Amino acid sequence: MIKTGRLRERIRRGAAHPSLSWLTGAEEQPAARPGRRRELRLAAAGLPFLLPYYLLVVEPSVLFPVLLLMVVLLGPLTVAQRSRFRALGNLTIPRPGPLTPPGTALPARLLAVAGNEATWRQVGYHFLVGPLLACLALVGLLACGVGAVLASVFAWCWLLPWGALAHAAGRWWGVDLVCTAVGAVLLLVGPWVTVRAGRIDRRAARALLGPNRARELEQRVEDLASSRADVVDAADAERRRIERDLHDGAQQRLVSLAMNLGLARKTLKDVPPEAMQVIVDAHEEAQAAIAELRDLVRGLHPVVLEDRGLDAALSGIAARAPLPVRLRVSLPRRLSPTVEAVAYFVVSEALANVAKHARASRIDLTVRQQGDRLLLDVTDDGIGGADPGRGTGLVGLRQRVASVDGALVITSPLGGPTTITVELPCEL
Repeated sequence: MIKTGRLRERIRRGAAHPSLSWLTGAEEQPAARPGRRRELRLAAAGLPFLLPYYLLVVEPSVLFPVLLLMVVLLGPLTVAQRSRFRALGNLTIPRPGPLTPPGTALPARLLAVAGNEATWRQVGYHFLVGPLLACLALVGLLACGVGAVLASVFAWCWLLPWGALAHAAGRWWGVDLVCTAVGAVLLLVGPWVTVRAGRIDRRAARALLGPNRARELEQRVEDLASSRADVVDAADAERRRIERDLHDGAQQRLVSLAMNLGLARKTLKDVPPEAMQVIVDAHEEAQAAIAELRDLVRGLHPVVLEDRGLDAALSGIAARAPLPVRLRVSLPRRLSPTVEAVAYFVVSEALANVAKHARASRIDLTVRQQGDRLLLDVTDDGIGGADPGRGTGLVGLRQRVASVDGALVITSPLGGPTTITVELPCEL
């Protein structure tokens, strides 16, 4: 499996304390907010969940039975809250994954539930956050109702006979004006408080009733890393297949054709010179095609890499390089085939870049294993100034190394020397 420690660390730094994101309002992909009326309905639908606390206010002696009942019904309460947010809050809260495999004994399942942090986040919502926000929404709704009554105080007074007589006598006008002003303020503040409580409730429910965001992202990183490893292995296997097909098919046919043309070139003596020249040209073209095909096959996946390992394959690259290469290899064992292929092609491309751009006279290549990592160092005495932003060669190197969760560092001051350090995992 590809090492994902650095990715996990980034996830932990970026998603630190995910259960507190509802306090700041930070949501990575927030759902579309419902309108004010739906926010009010969402807050009103949360009031029945305060029923156990109503009972505690009326009869404090039932504290322990009520708390025990809520603990027993923790799962159904969570399902009901998710249904409320899905129906009225335009928010779908995913369920956490199963804690134990199917068929696990009941005591083991209970221990897993009790020791799971998702359970305690649900407890925190149902026993603390949810009730507080529901009380805040209740205050907002009560403010709306009281504000409506106070704002319509003039209508109530004229509808009631005794109020009409009092107004006719010039009494209570000041009280009516104060009540109307207070009612207007409550009508403004009440919906705002209720809507705000509903929005905070949605964020809190998403953080506390759903799966842990950091663990969800970490699991996604694991899945992506596994998928990437499968893709890299599949690409390497495809290169091997193409190499075998070319070697056993097209290359053998070209070799046979070249042999026949060479035989015709040596044995046919009574043909016109023009025809012999055609045979000679065809023979030379066939030989050139064989050489090009061998280079192509070697570039796809060299046979020596699969048969004898990275040390022998790198020795072949060093021998074919246009510059003197001092090679030092210290590998106690064979590595993963995919890692060997990546290391081989990285070294091949690095040597080609040096020969093309560096104006160097020699190259030092060191390959060693350090723990579970493979370290490659390519140093030349050229002019330096290598910049990945000015060409695709170094960018291609970086992409190839990143495909197996490796790291590449380039040190190339003006005037040289240039050192390319590559770190790869030994196993995928």
